This record gives sequence, C-alpha cells and structure tokens, in this order.
Amino acid sequence: MLRGNYLATADEKGRVRIPADFLAELRRTGKRFYVTSATGDHARVYPMKVWEEIEKNLAKKSSYNPARQKFLSRTNYFGQVVEMDGAGRILIPSILRESAAIKGEVDVQGNLTYLQVWNHARFLEQMAANPVSAEDIKAFDELGA
Repeated sequence: MLRGNYLATADEKGRVRIPADFLAELRRTGKRFYVTSATGDHARVYPMKVWEEIEKNLAKKSSYNPARQKFLSRTNYFGQVVEMDGAGRILIPSILRESAAIKGEVDVQGNLTYLQVWNHARFLEQMAANPVSAEDIKAFDELGA
C-alpha cells in the first residue's frame, strides 16, 4: 500500500523523483506507469497493472456511457505511459504538467494503489478551501476510518 506525503521537486524537464518510501512498493509492480488526470489539477501515477484493471472494468461498460466517455477523454488527453528511469524518476506529461502547474516543489502522496503529484502551493490552497466538515467526519466514520 502507498501511504503518506513527501515533498519532492519537479526538475526543468518535468521529471519527479519518487520518494524512497514509495520506490520499493512501486518497483514490485514494474517500471511502467500510466500518468494521467481526470481533472487536470494534479497528476495520478498508476502502476500499469493497476491502470489495466481500471481499463478492464471500463471495457465492460457501454461505449455510449457518458461517464465512461468523459473519463476516457480526459485521462487519455492528459495521460501517457512512462517508464521510471534508473534514478527513480518519472516524467509528468507536458500537457498535464502545464495544467497542474507541476514545477518546483511538489507533494507526492500515496493513495493506496497509486500516487498523486500536486503542486505544493496548489495543494495547500485546495486544503484550505475545503476544510473538513461535520458531514465529512460522518462519512469518514462510515468508511471505517
């Protein structure tokens, strides 16, 4: 499982070094990843095995399903298959890098089966704009958290 948050840096070429605490887990899944987003405000880094499971589930849905179409349109627009280099870095696709402002300081966060990469300042703004509410606490309890 991928958990926690680590500060990292996106270099001038758009590469992000995967924090050491995530590397061992990710290397077990291989060197290939699908880096994408459905919203364009952050990147999601899926091990190919995880992304292929998502694709299998989507393939069972009608090609006319509007949610399927929208999801695939966006994740294909922002997404690319990338390979981790020997230094443990992955390249964020340029379209997504621009949209999500992934440059300089970034947060690399574990999300159980995939990673999220956020522009550090943007993530802090997003958290401040969406404080935890009483309804959220109830939903957390229902999740068993």
